[in-house]
Amino acid sequence: MVKQQVQQRILVLRKAINHHRYLYHVLDKQEIDDAAFDSLKHELWQLEQQFPDLTTLDSPTQRVGGEPLDKFIKVQHQTPMFSLEDVFSFEELVDWEKRIKKMVLPPNRSRPLVKGAGWGGGQLDYFVELKIDGFAVALIYEKGILQTGATRGNGKVGEDVTQNLKTIESIPLQLRRPSEKELVGAGLSQVISLAKIFNSRFEVRGEVVMTKKIFEQINAKRRQKNQALYANPRNTAAGSIRQLNPKIAASRHLEFLSYDIVSGVGQELHSQEHLLLPFLGFKVDKHFEKCSDLENARLFHQKINKIRDGLPYQIDGLVVSVDDNEIFVKLGVAGKAPRGAIAYKFPGKQATTIVEKIILSIGRTGALTPVAILKSVKVGGTMISRATLHNVDEIKRLDVRSGDTVVIQRAGDVIPDVVSVIKELRPKNTTEFKMPARCPVCNSPVVRAKGEVIYRCGNLKCGAILKEQFYHFVSRHAFDIVGLGPKIIDQLMDSGLIIDVADIFKLTEGDLVPLERFAAKSAKNLVLAINRSKQIALSRFIYALGIRHVGEETATDLAVRFGSLSALQRTTLDNLRLVRDIGEVVAKSIVDYFSNKRNLNLIDKLLAAGVKIKSEPKKIGQRLADQSFVFTGELVKMSRDQAKNKVRALGGDISESVSRQADFVVAGLNPGTKYQKAKKLGVKIIDEKEFLNMIF
Repeated sequence: MVKQQVQQRILVLRKAINHHRYLYHVLDKQEIDDAAFDSLKHELWQLEQQFPDLTTLDSPTQRVGGEPLDKFIKVQHQTPMFSLEDVFSFEELVDWEKRIKKMVLPPNRSRPLVKGAGWGGGQLDYFVELKIDGFAVALIYEKGILQTGATRGNGKVGEDVTQNLKTIESIPLQLRRPSEKELVGAGLSQVISLAKIFNSRFEVRGEVVMTKKIFEQINAKRRQKNQALYANPRNTAAGSIRQLNPKIAASRHLEFLSYDIVSGVGQELHSQEHLLLPFLGFKVDKHFEKCSDLENARLFHQKINKIRDGLPYQIDGLVVSVDDNEIFVKLGVAGKAPRGAIAYKFPGKQATTIVEKIILSIGRTGALTPVAILKSVKVGGTMISRATLHNVDEIKRLDVRSGDTVVIQRAGDVIPDVVSVIKELRPKNTTEFKMPARCPVCNSPVVRAKGEVIYRCGNLKCGAILKEQFYHFVSRHAFDIVGLGPKIIDQLMDSGLIIDVADIFKLTEGDLVPLERFAAKSAKNLVLAINRSKQIALSRFIYALGIRHVGEETATDLAVRFGSLSALQRTTLDNLRLVRDIGEVVAKSIVDYFSNKRNLNLIDKLLAAGVKIKSEPKKIGQRLADQSFVFTGELVKMSRDQAKNKVRALGGDISESVSRQADFVVAGLNPGTKYQKAKKLGVKIIDEKEFLNMIF
């Protein structure tokens, strides 16, 4: 972008960030996900880094947000309550280290500006702890007695919420005096001055949090009363603390997790503060690590990311701090954030980006699916440049247009989709998307059947449809032909070697060798892979046919119920209705498929080409008979496919969607939307360990 465009983008970003910051910090409301908000701030920060002269004093990157409400007495913070800058990758974390090392040991100097306990041989020590997604407060003690509890506010001035904070059991109203034995055991006896703690002003900071369990219990009660549900634990905790009636805060079972001692009581290292806080009566999170380099911090980041969904409270990253307090102070502050600490965020499940254009993707059934082509952005650790828009009705609901800034979401391995449009960032002269009257590939009329939301190309011989059918036929859960990917299929179709899927099994090495990308060995390997795939289970064969509405799980149910292809071909609507999870629409689609002479001829050609259909593996027991399982998230001990096959072998059923009929939802690491739906419907959720106990 040219500078004028950057300047305009900066202005609209600042306006949007200030709007959402006001909602978040002042009104305790939230319109977009934290990760999406972080993404907006990160984009603004990057643009201001590129054009420093465009940075202004009132930019959101230069101050902490949230003006105190008038209903509370205002409290001046003696030491500002800064927030932290964010990094979203290890590379950005390394860049941060390079910047601070230059300040500790500037060029052309043989000695550092400060010789602290955490600096040796050009290497900094770091203290790494969880970045807890709570409500930041400061606690001020006078001679060991709690006098004031204040919110962060705008960083300089907060709100006095002492009476509400006193209702939290994990906040000591009087500091506990540690014994000499405890201090000696922790290596603090020669460092910490108890006199400075108990004879003067002493300030501790931390986060007020609501556990996920308490949050779910509160929302369950509100659901029973048909009341609006709270958005998330953090906002609920914040709203509880900022009530005029302390009884509300007392009823919410909040907790306080301390992480910082502001007052100088002799501590040389931040890690010493974490050792001291429990002796004084404060609760600290036990997940922390002292790291001699950033590589260890990266490994700790990976470890915590894997277990974070199992923690009792929400976190959104780690805080990496220079452990030496003297060095930390010398590094100073840049804008709104201390230079000596950084928030090392987890990959966000949401992010913001720009829709560059909207195109149409054509599926194997002719469905025209709108797809947003995006300015590349990292979501969940993966670079994303496309997101599905599902259908025209969804586009109208979102009112998404080319040029819009959108929030995208990626759950598990699901294709990303657009969650919302940030309309205050919309450029001028945008136009609404309209479905074309003709297919963009074959120019045939586009049709929309009565009662359907999907538009389709009406030409069954459309080149795009045929290619998608081939891609599906050879895919992993169908014939699984290794080496026969989309590029090779396109090449074979364009050369006229394959017209329908049965032609795949007629290919010879002589057909393949003359083609680009092929030599004698690669041609031989592909023919071998094709021949190996001719032995196929009935469920995979049914799935490979590409019958509309018949996915992998339905194909398996059909194979188990009917046992053979001939029995399935002869079945009736009434018989199909007896199969689990098959309704009227799916049943009619199956009957229509096997009533079509063209489809029957194709099956005959496949069998004549040497395809041998095997019956499904026999069940080895009925331990899970009539029990339905849904899987979400990543399993550690086995793959998702292995887990499903084990359930089927023990007599259980697999469902791809969550409903009240499901018996169990197995939640692995980073579960998707199925997890939330299961909680809402009251379906039993089990973790991988519980699942393994059921099947072994």
